[in-house]
Amino acid sequence: MLTTNGQSPDPGAALQGQVFTTRFDKLLGWARKYSLFQYPFVTACCGMEFMSTACSHYDIDRFGAAFPRFSPRQSDVLWVVGTVSQKLAPLLKTVYDQMADPKYVIAFGACASCGGPYDDYSTLQGIDLIIPVDIYIAGCPPRPEAVLDGLLKLQTLIQDSKQEWGS
Repeated sequence: MLTTNGQSPDPGAALQGQVFTTRFDKLLGWARKYSLFQYPFVTACCGMEFMSTACSHYDIDRFGAAFPRFSPRQSDVLWVVGTVSQKLAPLLKTVYDQMADPKYVIAFGACASCGGPYDDYSTLQGIDLIIPVDIYIAGCPPRPEAVLDGLLKLQTLIQDSKQEWGS
Protein backbone atom coordinates (compact mmCIF):
# COMPACT_ATOMS: atom_id res chain seq x y z
CA MET A 1 0.00 0.00 0.00
CA LEU A 2 1.28 3.41 -0.93
CA THR A 3 0.48 6.73 0.68
CA THR A 4 -0.79 9.75 -1.25
CA ASN A 5 2.76 10.87 -1.98
CA GLY A 6 3.68 7.46 -3.44
CA GLN A 7 5.78 6.12 -0.53
CA SER A 8 5.11 3.09 1.65
CA PRO A 9 4.14 3.92 5.26
CA ASP A 10 6.62 3.16 8.02
CA PRO A 11 4.79 0.87 10.48
CA GLY A 12 7.50 1.37 13.11
CA ALA A 13 7.01 5.12 13.15
CA ALA A 14 3.24 4.79 13.49
CA LEU A 15 3.52 2.50 16.52
CA GLN A 16 6.47 4.15 18.22
CA GLY A 17 5.84 4.62 21.94
CA GLN A 18 2.68 2.51 21.90
CA VAL A 19 3.94 -1.05 21.37
CA PHE A 20 6.95 -3.01 22.48
CA THR A 21 8.07 -6.43 21.39
CA THR A 22 9.65 -9.30 23.26
CA ARG A 23 9.96 -13.05 23.06
CA PHE A 24 7.28 -15.13 24.75
CA ASP A 25 9.73 -17.16 26.85
CA LYS A 26 11.26 -13.94 28.21
CA LEU A 27 7.81 -12.67 29.18
CA LEU A 28 6.96 -16.00 30.82
CA GLY A 29 10.26 -15.98 32.75
CA TRP A 30 9.58 -12.45 33.96
CA ALA A 31 6.07 -13.43 35.11
CA ARG A 32 7.32 -16.54 36.92
CA LYS A 33 10.12 -14.56 38.55
CA TYR A 34 7.70 -12.19 40.27
CA SER A 35 4.93 -14.62 41.18
CA LEU A 36 6.60 -17.16 43.45
CA PHE A 37 4.37 -19.12 45.77
CA GLN A 38 6.44 -20.57 48.55
CA TYR A 39 6.07 -23.68 50.65
CA PRO A 40 8.01 -23.20 53.91
CA PHE A 41 9.23 -26.55 55.27
CA VAL A 42 10.37 -25.21 58.64
CA THR A 43 11.84 -27.66 61.11
CA ALA A 44 14.21 -25.81 63.43
CA CYS A 45 15.71 -22.55 64.69
CA CYS A 46 16.21 -21.07 61.20
CA GLY A 47 12.45 -20.60 61.21
CA MET A 48 12.86 -17.46 63.31
CA GLU A 49 15.05 -15.89 60.63
CA PHE A 50 12.60 -16.98 57.94
CA MET A 51 9.74 -15.33 59.84
CA SER A 52 11.72 -12.14 60.38
CA THR A 53 12.42 -11.98 56.65
CA ALA A 54 8.70 -12.24 55.97
CA CYS A 55 7.80 -9.51 58.50
CA SER A 56 7.48 -5.82 57.80
CA HIS A 57 11.10 -4.77 58.38
CA TYR A 58 12.44 -6.89 55.50
CA ASP A 59 9.12 -7.62 53.76
CA ILE A 60 9.72 -10.48 51.36
CA ASP A 61 6.41 -9.59 49.64
CA ARG A 62 7.99 -6.68 47.81
CA PHE A 63 10.19 -9.15 45.93
CA GLY A 64 7.22 -11.05 44.51
CA ALA A 65 7.43 -14.01 46.87
CA ALA A 66 4.33 -13.60 48.94
CA PHE A 67 1.63 -15.85 50.24
CA PRO A 68 3.09 -19.01 51.74
CA ARG A 69 1.12 -22.00 50.53
CA PHE A 70 0.84 -24.98 52.80
CA SER A 71 -0.20 -27.21 49.95
CA PRO A 72 2.68 -28.40 47.75
CA ARG A 73 0.35 -28.55 44.74
CA GLN A 74 -0.07 -24.76 44.86
CA SER A 75 3.60 -23.94 45.44
CA ASP A 76 6.55 -23.53 43.16
CA VAL A 77 9.34 -22.74 45.66
CA LEU A 78 10.18 -25.13 48.47
CA TRP A 79 12.07 -23.45 51.33
CA VAL A 80 13.71 -26.14 53.47
CA VAL A 81 14.45 -24.25 56.66
CA GLY A 82 16.44 -26.04 59.33
CA THR A 83 17.54 -29.51 60.25
CA VAL A 84 16.06 -32.50 58.43
CA SER A 85 16.27 -35.81 60.24
CA GLN A 86 16.46 -39.20 58.52
CA LYS A 87 12.95 -39.89 59.76
CA LEU A 88 11.64 -36.67 58.15
CA ALA A 89 13.47 -37.13 54.84
CA PRO A 90 10.80 -39.31 53.14
CA LEU A 91 8.16 -36.71 53.99
CA LEU A 92 10.28 -33.95 52.44
CA LYS A 93 10.70 -36.06 49.29
CA THR A 94 6.93 -36.58 49.11
CA VAL A 95 6.30 -32.83 49.43
CA TYR A 96 8.80 -32.17 46.62
CA ASP A 97 7.24 -34.81 44.38
CA GLN A 98 3.77 -33.31 44.84
CA MET A 99 4.82 -29.85 43.69
CA ALA A 100 3.87 -28.80 40.17
CA ASP A 101 6.51 -28.07 37.54
CA PRO A 102 8.48 -25.86 37.29
CA LYS A 103 9.57 -26.14 40.90
CA TYR A 104 12.53 -24.71 42.76
CA VAL A 105 14.22 -25.58 46.06
CA ILE A 106 16.10 -23.32 48.46
CA ALA A 107 18.26 -24.89 51.20
CA PHE A 108 18.04 -22.42 54.06
CA GLY A 109 20.97 -22.49 56.49
CA ALA A 110 23.82 -24.82 57.31
CA CYS A 111 21.67 -27.73 58.54
CA ALA A 112 19.60 -27.94 55.35
CA SER A 113 22.69 -27.49 53.19
CA CYS A 114 25.10 -29.94 54.83
CA GLY A 115 23.78 -31.13 58.19
CA GLY A 116 25.30 -28.21 60.10
CA PRO A 117 26.83 -29.13 63.46
CA TYR A 118 24.96 -32.43 63.57
CA ASP A 119 27.34 -35.06 62.23
CA ASP A 120 25.38 -38.06 63.45
CA TYR A 121 23.33 -40.96 62.15
CA SER A 122 19.94 -39.33 62.66
CA THR A 123 20.51 -36.07 60.70
CA LEU A 124 20.34 -35.87 56.92
CA GLN A 125 23.68 -34.42 55.79
CA GLY A 126 22.19 -32.08 53.21
CA ILE A 127 18.82 -32.15 51.49
CA ASP A 128 20.52 -32.47 48.12
CA LEU A 129 20.95 -36.14 48.97
CA ILE A 130 17.21 -36.64 48.32
CA ILE A 131 16.01 -33.64 46.22
CA PRO A 132 17.73 -31.22 43.81
CA VAL A 133 18.61 -27.81 45.27
CA ASP A 134 18.68 -24.61 43.22
CA ILE A 135 19.95 -22.12 45.81
CA TYR A 136 21.94 -22.62 49.02
CA ILE A 137 21.75 -19.90 51.68
CA ALA A 138 24.76 -20.07 53.99
CA GLY A 139 24.71 -19.26 57.69
CA CYS A 140 23.71 -20.68 61.03
CA PRO A 141 21.16 -19.14 60.99
CA PRO A 142 21.44 -16.93 57.89
CA ARG A 143 20.69 -13.24 58.31
CA PRO A 144 17.59 -11.88 56.55
CA GLU A 145 19.84 -10.01 54.12
CA ALA A 146 21.37 -13.33 53.07
CA VAL A 147 17.87 -14.76 52.64
CA LEU A 148 16.84 -11.88 50.39
CA ASP A 149 20.08 -12.29 48.42
CA GLY A 150 19.24 -15.97 47.92
CA LEU A 151 15.75 -15.07 46.75
CA LEU A 152 17.14 -12.56 44.24
CA LYS A 153 19.56 -15.20 42.95
CA LEU A 154 16.66 -17.61 42.49
CA GLN A 155 14.73 -14.96 40.57
CA THR A 156 17.71 -14.40 38.29
CA LEU A 157 17.97 -18.15 37.76
CA ILE A 158 14.27 -18.32 36.84
CA GLN A 159 14.52 -15.36 34.46
CA ASP A 160 17.56 -16.80 32.68
CA SER A 161 16.34 -20.40 32.43
CA LYS A 162 14.56 -21.88 29.44
CA GLN A 163 10.82 -21.62 29.96
CA GLU A 164 8.74 -24.68 29.17
CA TRP A 165 5.23 -24.02 28.01
CA GLY A 166 2.35 -26.42 27.40
CA SER A 167 4.12 -29.76 27.10
